[in-house]
Amino acid sequence: MTASPDDRLPVAVLRPVRGHHAFEACVEQLATAIRLGVYPLGATLPAERELAEQLAVSRATLREAMAALREAGLVETTRGRGGGTVVTLKPRSPSGRRAARLTAVQRRDWLDALEFRRIVEPGAAYLAARTDLDPAGREQLETALAAVSAARKPAAHRQADSRFHLTVASLADSPRVIEAVTSVQATLHEMLLTIPVLGTNIAHSDRQHAALVRAILAGDAERARRVMEEHCDDTAALLRGLVG
Repeated sequence: MTASPDDRLPVAVLRPVRGHHAFEACVEQLATAIRLGVYPLGATLPAERELAEQLAVSRATLREAMAALREAGLVETTRGRGGGTVVTLKPRSPSGRRAARLTAVQRRDWLDALEFRRIVEPGAAYLAARTDLDPAGREQLETALAAVSAARKPAAHRQADSRFHLTVASLADSPRVIEAVTSVQATLHEMLLTIPVLGTNIAHSDRQHAALVRAILAGDAERARRVMEEHCDDTAALLRGLVG
């Protein structure tokens, strides 16, 4: 017998997505709804149009979010008459299997690291933008940005991404800030190994990195802080959804 969700729960749990973070927010909401049993194992998700309307996103954004859920092994989709997207909760990739093996203590620690990051890294960006950077510092930042944008393989991209964030922290010229950012980046690296590499998320992240560099080079500390906050929030949303 195919499982079916309580019709009232999805209406209560899924909320319209706002702002420029639709992809990450869709992934978080849908993955959370699946993990919490709003859509139980074996249930068929509503039609694409219905979900897109409920989340107030374009169907293109919803398709990208569903692709992320498939990559994570949360759902499977079949096409044609009688097809649909069914909750499977079967991680197929090594990253998904790593996420499934996490203990409750590890999950709590990782979620705490995301909260800590939300405090530390925007502060580092703020301080970096307030610093009167010399030509070498400006070049260092631009080089770090270019390296992330140029990285094509997942492992290389993760390392370039970490170096970029550590570069921003180093420009804040505070040993304590550098230590804190190093700590959260180390944990973040472990977390990112447990989710699939998602092209949509990487493209969005690259745009945020570029906006952050512009703010820092312009000396706009408040703008740099806001961009980094948005960047941290989007990464956290994705991880909360796919890691649980």
